Amino acid sequence: MKASEVHKMSDEELNVEEQSLRMRLYELRSQAVTEKLENPRQMPNLRRDIARLLTERNLRNKQQKVSI
Repeated sequence: MKASEVHKMSDEELNVEEQSLRMRLYELRSQAVTEKLENPRQMPNLRRDIARLLTERNLRNKQQKVSI
């Protein structure tokens, strides 16, 4: 997921996407404990995507507070 894609999302889409990524990360963690991952780079990539979503949400919250 690229930052430009995140900028285009609505607030609701950000929340839904964050929840789905967190669920996927949980599944990968569970899989990593019980068996070998096909692609070990998936976990860091998911964490980065979650961070992008959280960063965008924080920026939007700050902009709303400034405009009020």
